[in-house]
Amino acid sequence: MCGRYASARKKHELLEEFQVELDAEPDKELNADYNVAPTKNVYAVMSRVPKEAERAVRQLRVVKWGLVPAWAKDPSIGSRLINARIETVAEKPSFRQAFAKRRCLLPADGYFEWMPVEGEKKKKQPYFIHPEDGGVLAMAGLYEFWKDPSRDDDDPLKWLVTCTVITTDAEDHLGRIHDRMPMMIERDRWQEWLDPKLTDVEQASRLLVPAEQGRLTAYPVSTDVNNVRNNGPDLIKPLPDEEETALF
Repeated sequence: MCGRYASARKKHELLEEFQVELDAEPDKELNADYNVAPTKNVYAVMSRVPKEAERAVRQLRVVKWGLVPAWAKDPSIGSRLINARIETVAEKPSFRQAFAKRRCLLPADGYFEWMPVEGEKKKKQPYFIHPEDGGVLAMAGLYEFWKDPSRDDDDPLKWLVTCTVITTDAEDHLGRIHDRMPMMIERDRWQEWLDPKLTDVEQASRLLVPAEQGRLTAYPVSTDVNNVRNNGPDLIKPLPDEEETALF
């Protein structure tokens, strides 16, 4: 699964990196977050057709991590739908409509996974996994709109926008840490992945291609990341050599 990641790039960097045409929420900017956890607000890149427009426009929105299907009775289900497995995303009722019509990219600097420490039954070592070249990690995601029946139609909180991260089997060299990883979408597939006119799920599934071997790298980091209240760039700093050596 992917249950924690880092997203510290400023909004203007993401607007440029993803060639965004519309900042959907120009008055809202998220702080750098080195410990993004489920139910937090995150950035999502998506393509939608604005009212009275003739074509889809690539935009950046703030959404909540934890997908709430349109049919849900209340938003609490979102905390259980932070990930969608590639093997079943096109079939499960919670995800299939979004997979056909509402795909997005979730920008990250990298993500965290925990590996059991040999000889220590309950101890796990966190690792930060990120692109080798230091570039942005464009995680495959889905988004959904949920209408709150308890609010008036003119209430700005009437609509809740949420997302989930699609996961796949981990690369061989990352599988020793955890057997799952977020699905990456390479730059040359962004346009097609985001295209709302692409509703053929088989065609969309063919865009989900595992990352090339060596595209990502990993190193152990401080257990401070275990606590969601901790934040800051120190969370993604590699452990000192002597501490790393003591793990093995």
